[in-house]
Amino acid sequence: MNTQRMMNRSTYFPGMAYLLITSLIPEWNFFSAPLIVNTILVFVLSGLFQIYNKQNAKGAIYNIGLSLGISSFIFFPSITFIAWILLALMVMRPFRLNEWVLCMLGATTPFYFYAVYLFISGPWVWETFWPYFSMSLPSVKQSAWLAGSAFLLVVPFLAGAYFIQNSLRRMLIHVRKGWSLLLLYVLGAIFVPFVKSADTFENWVIAAIPFAAFHASAYLYSVFRIFPLLLFWLTVAFVLAYQYAGPGW
Repeated sequence: MNTQRMMNRSTYFPGMAYLLITSLIPEWNFFSAPLIVNTILVFVLSGLFQIYNKQNAKGAIYNIGLSLGISSFIFFPSITFIAWILLALMVMRPFRLNEWVLCMLGATTPFYFYAVYLFISGPWVWETFWPYFSMSLPSVKQSAWLAGSAFLLVVPFLAGAYFIQNSLRRMLIHVRKGWSLLLLYVLGAIFVPFVKSADTFENWVIAAIPFAAFHASAYLYSVFRIFPLLLFWLTVAFVLAYQYAGPGW
């Protein structure tokens, strides 16, 4: 089993898994700020994977921080990913204080220009500059459809994690580090919905990217080829049933 192939070669499985995952929850199909941030975080992930062997990665690290700053400017709860970025730098590169400072400088750049605009356009008011921040537990309505969606999200994720863990020792070092980044991504993403929580699943779409990677592993590395076929068609059937026989989008 060549466990490196999903990291080293192009494959359609992560994209297919992402489409299936975002079809399970109605709010994940709407054009929203968290969905835009997902696109930016794909760029951030790509940059993090590339700085592993870079001799001089200062420009890339600043761009990563800047991308995160733009993300938090568009969708403020994504500011929780700052901790993930710092841990990712620790995983991918030896600790260098100047690189961490450069990353944080990039993350604060959008807020700096926004502060300059506020200062020039009128009286300085801290409440205008600093976004409203609150933490609470999301309140969602339970249903059989929600249970089905959760099942089709969690089971392939756990299966993919098992296949990755089973072959961890045979992976190249940078591939292991890449999977570590995705796992840290999941851990960071699950905190986002608790910041400015809502009664919908819109904010949870932030976790779709790492979930798609683990789902893709369930499709790609399964020894029993009937498993990914059943998983795929079961998910498609559920999405169609949800759309035409259930609440729909």
